[in-house]
Amino acid sequence: MSNISAKIVIALTAAIFLTSCANTIRGAGRDVSNTANATERAAKDIAN
Repeated sequence: MSNISAKIVIALTAAIFLTSCANTIRGAGRDVSNTANATERAAKDIAN
């Protein structure tokens, strides 16, 4: 494999890896947001 081909493969692999990480972080952010909303609703239910 030539040097340029190796660099292209590495760049594509890195791009796929970073995309996967971004999706995971986005999903974790949604989970935290949902947890905060559920906690807030529970507190309001208890107060009423």
